[in-house]
Amino acid sequence: MSSKHIAVYLREVAEIYSKGNATEHSYRGALQTLLKSLLPDVTVTHEPKRVACGAPDYVLTRRNGLPLGYVEAKDLGARLDDARHKEQFDRYRKALENIIFTNYLEFQLWRGDKELKRVEIAALQGNKIERRHNNFDQFVELIEIFKSHDAQPISSSPDLAQRMADKARLLAHVAERALTDNDNQIAESKDLEGLMADVKKILLRDITPKEFADVYAQTIVYGMFAARLHDQTAGDGGGFDRFRAVALIPKSNPLLGKFFQYVIGHDIDNRVQWIVDDLADIFRATNVAELMADFVKPNERADPFIHFYETFLRKYNPGERKKRGVFYTPKEVVDFIVSAVDDILKAEFQLAGGLADTTKTTKGVHKVQILDPAVGTGTFLAQVVEQIYAYEDSIGQGGMWPDYVKQELLPRLNGFEVLMAPYAMAHLKLEMTLQKTGCKLNGERLRIFLTNSLEKHTDQGDLS
Repeated sequence: MSSKHIAVYLREVAEIYSKGNATEHSYRGALQTLLKSLLPDVTVTHEPKRVACGAPDYVLTRRNGLPLGYVEAKDLGARLDDARHKEQFDRYRKALENIIFTNYLEFQLWRGDKELKRVEIAALQGNKIERRHNNFDQFVELIEIFKSHDAQPISSSPDLAQRMADKARLLAHVAERALTDNDNQIAESKDLEGLMADVKKILLRDITPKEFADVYAQTIVYGMFAARLHDQTAGDGGGFDRFRAVALIPKSNPLLGKFFQYVIGHDIDNRVQWIVDDLADIFRATNVAELMADFVKPNERADPFIHFYETFLRKYNPGERKKRGVFYTPKEVVDFIVSAVDDILKAEFQLAGGLADTTKTTKGVHKVQILDPAVGTGTFLAQVVEQIYAYEDSIGQGGMWPDYVKQELLPRLNGFEVLMAPYAMAHLKLEMTLQKTGCKLNGERLRIFLTNSLEKHTDQGDLS
């Protein structure tokens, strides 16, 4: 039966070719029909608007909605090893685990950097397409191998960082193309455009599409990582997907809420949905919490959420990491500095509560104001929260902690950050730290601001 489907496909391709005016797009319907015939339990989607933004020509999903793989097609008979395709193929191979490259006659199945199988079912000979009947069974086997793919658990933190970085680069590429393509016909929704407009209006007036795409990709990929890290179904992945992540990613900042709403909600921009779903598939198959336990050495007390960001950024954009000084501060150093400040407040300023002290001036302002002028991913502020929580608990005020946080802590906890991705991570880290201590925010906003601490003050409105 499969041989019959292949024969029908080749006959249709030959008819299109014989007309003399075909392009590589002319054969896409025929290939889609063939794939549907050979994979009846799989949904084969071809959306030109999504393809125009950098997606492979075909996205294949299982009936349960989980990703299966991708197909990228070039013109009939084109050399798949041509240098002109290398940049695109390499990008797809790194970011997409199960993909077929084809020129409609030859098919190559790749998983990562490994080519699993290559089959030619026909060849161009002059003006004719000559079938390779002896290869039909090999082609069916290639499709069966493709169909059998399941996301494999990642077994090391460097591998996880690499996979996340590859996904982030692909997501940034697609987002930038969506924002810069002059053909508005490819835009089925304006989610990305609207989000960038909000960022320009509220945070960064001069941000370019390329810079926005970079921030967008980092925030989404690492935000999904944060959700998976704190997922209670960490053992087997449970039903982790972008919908489950919405309940796990804190959104105390309204703008960050929009970031994740666009990714996780039902109205997700379909130009990026396929990447996010593929990323969720990887996280679902991987016990991230267990992996992070191994990531931190036994003699360390590092926070994997913060520490791993440096590892991720090193894989994603090592130049930016070095240029912007994104380096992890050891937990022991953070603990020492925070404890030292706490001791000084008690001994030198006679503030009994130290960092937890709620004494106010005659004007009603807290005497102890906490500011990190280069907050990064929130390392120091998170430790301040933990230090104060331990003190409140030690004096028997633990039961009042949620009220203390909202009335006495948040108004004096401040951070400045010049890079938007770490700024987003700091929001996530602090809210997760507060949740861990038993305080869940309900609309209260964190006083972390996107700004350059070294620049002269200007009134830019509410940048939180």
